[in-house]
Amino acid sequence: MNHLAIHNPATGALITTVVADDAATVADKAERARAAQAAWAATPLAARKACIERFAVAVRAELEPLAAIMTRETGKPIKMSRNELNGLMGRIDFFLGAVDATLATETVFADGGMTEQIDHTPLGVVANISAWNYPWFVGGNVFVPALLAGNAVLYKPSEYATLTGLAMARLLHAAGVPADVFITLVGEAEVGAALQAQPIDGLFFTGSHATGERIAKALGPRLVKLQLELGGKDPTYVCDDANPQVAAESLADGAMYNTGQSCCSVERIYVHARIHDAFVTAFLATVNSFKVGDPAVEDTYIGAITRAPQLAVLEDQVADAMAKGANLHCGGHRLPGPGNWFAPTVLTGVNHSMTIMQEESFGPVIGIQKVASDAEAVGLMNDTRYGLTAGVFTPNEARARALLAQVRAGTVYWNCCDRVSPRLPWSGYGDSGVGLTLSTYGIQTFTRPKAWHLRQA
Repeated sequence: MNHLAIHNPATGALITTVVADDAATVADKAERARAAQAAWAATPLAARKACIERFAVAVRAELEPLAAIMTRETGKPIKMSRNELNGLMGRIDFFLGAVDATLATETVFADGGMTEQIDHTPLGVVANISAWNYPWFVGGNVFVPALLAGNAVLYKPSEYATLTGLAMARLLHAAGVPADVFITLVGEAEVGAALQAQPIDGLFFTGSHATGERIAKALGPRLVKLQLELGGKDPTYVCDDANPQVAAESLADGAMYNTGQSCCSVERIYVHARIHDAFVTAFLATVNSFKVGDPAVEDTYIGAITRAPQLAVLEDQVADAMAKGANLHCGGHRLPGPGNWFAPTVLTGVNHSMTIMQEESFGPVIGIQKVASDAEAVGLMNDTRYGLTAGVFTPNEARARALLAQVRAGTVYWNCCDRVSPRLPWSGYGDSGVGLTLSTYGIQTFTRPKAWHLRQA
């Protein structure tokens, strides 16, 4: 029997070990999900919604212990764990409110005895390989609408958020979702590979570009529906007419929230030369006010790095920038003691020859580059293989719209950042992935359209 050891990234201590899957148990679980899916799809939508409503009630009732579990296994500050769970409630409310109209049969033509309709039928068995940085958000974006649409779900939480994934399954089953309609798979990369090998009808993955590329190569010949959210190198431009203090406070939070471990964290900042120095001063003051410490303490803002290997990535990016002439204002190094810790880091004098302005950091590290014009800023924002989010700070909406219309990104922000709404689709350009979640499109993505041509005799 395989086992998975779960450690606290803030201390390095072993939390527990859990039984892990292998190729045989993955295949068995996939068969069970396939056998259970048809009956779930035949269950009236109102009954499926009632299960998700009870699930939401249960999450609310256990919010504090669930937040504590997430903080222990990911290093996320406890307030941010609580914020994630509270935010999940809004997403569930959206899906519950939108699903009836979204899945309703559409009559698109009716004339002379001929009627044309579109039905939205479930994909079938959906595999969800989820992420550790926002496990409730990223998982819920998939399994909530997938279940509502009548699919069975094989849910593989990240090995860094396994206990959270098991809690999801427990609460869903207690809420009435059949045990074989939502099944958790436990383990590391080999379990994900075994899941991909099953006869699934869709695979929804959030993680690194390298892993997403491997999944696409493996499943492409099988023509399985894919949704790959693969991160970004998200830029923001601060125009010369922006308030440098307001922009700095917002962007410091956007860059450092969740210890910089968000898919849509601000990872590149471009500031017009006229306000560059004032912005940097305000930015540093904000970052220096963030408390680094025990994630379980209420006022901690910067927690642990969840994955130890990421520490070397951050070190290498800072060293590369420094070697090429960047100015280090704070941080730039690991913090002493047990666990995975990296000091909040701010660099100026950066440019696009440096990896910190090209490759995803996924940590509390940010580069700020001075620009002379809007045109230069747009060119630099688009100088990336990614395209998840991008933002502009200016009091002039027309200026912001004109600039953001030129930027290749799935989500754009005016005077805000690092924000996700259940009402808007979450998607990316380029190496940020394919497909989408959220919005009504993120409900329909778990269905197949069936076209009906109906002629009266």
